Amino acid sequence: MKRIELIVSYDGTNYCGWQIQKNGVTVEEVLNRELSRLLKEDICVIGASRTDSGVHSRGNIAVFDTETRIPPEKICYALNERLPADIVIQESCQVRPDFHPRKCSSRKTYEYRILNRRFQNPLDRLYSYFVYVPLDIEAMRQAAAYLVGEHDFASFCSAGSQAATTVRTLYEVTLQKEGDRITLRLCGNGFLYNMVRIIAGTLIKVGMHVYPPEHVPEILAAKDRRAAGPKAPALGLTLMKIEIDEGEKHFL
Repeated sequence: MKRIELIVSYDGTNYCGWQIQKNGVTVEEVLNRELSRLLKEDICVIGASRTDSGVHSRGNIAVFDTETRIPPEKICYALNERLPADIVIQESCQVRPDFHPRKCSSRKTYEYRILNRRFQNPLDRLYSYFVYVPLDIEAMRQAAAYLVGEHDFASFCSAGSQAATTVRTLYEVTLQKEGDRITLRLCGNGFLYNMVRIIAGTLIKVGMHVYPPEHVPEILAAKDRRAAGPKAPALGLTLMKIEIDEGEKHFL
């Protein structure tokens, strides 16, 4: 038995998230179905990040166990021939049989994209959140700086989270503006349920001058979801990459 790792990219527009749901098609469901058909085995993948409905990915990680004789590095080629165009495996390789992508230390990087202009651009409508009110990018940057470091992010977590603790560490929270496009980039050791989208919604309120930047520490201190801003729509969010120490994945 071998454990195989997949690096999975997908356009989340047509999916009800990663995890199998009763109300619609998910990325996990498609991978299980096509891997089972390809390998003639009952395959169930384990994903590192269970992204929500409509969220995109450039580098989610999934693992599965198999008896196949197909070389691990060739599985991505064979699987991509069967997958729909909006799901593509970027890489496949063999990893340690005890490697679990959700039970190891990692750094996850997300980007949230905002289109800030007078009118919507139809070519951006599926991959960025359209905001027609001019945003104060400097105020948003000041507010974002308060989020860097280890904090209790309970105020930035939606109800329904099963996390044992709401303490997380953010290594990077930056905002870049190019023309009418704003990109919020966050890198951390883990993220709570809807955490990035609530941070994005809160920073947008700062950019609208609804909240001053100095309100962010008060939101953190409240440890109450009602203290933070609204949850921004899923379509602007992309999981960019997950970095895991090679020693946790491979025998060195």
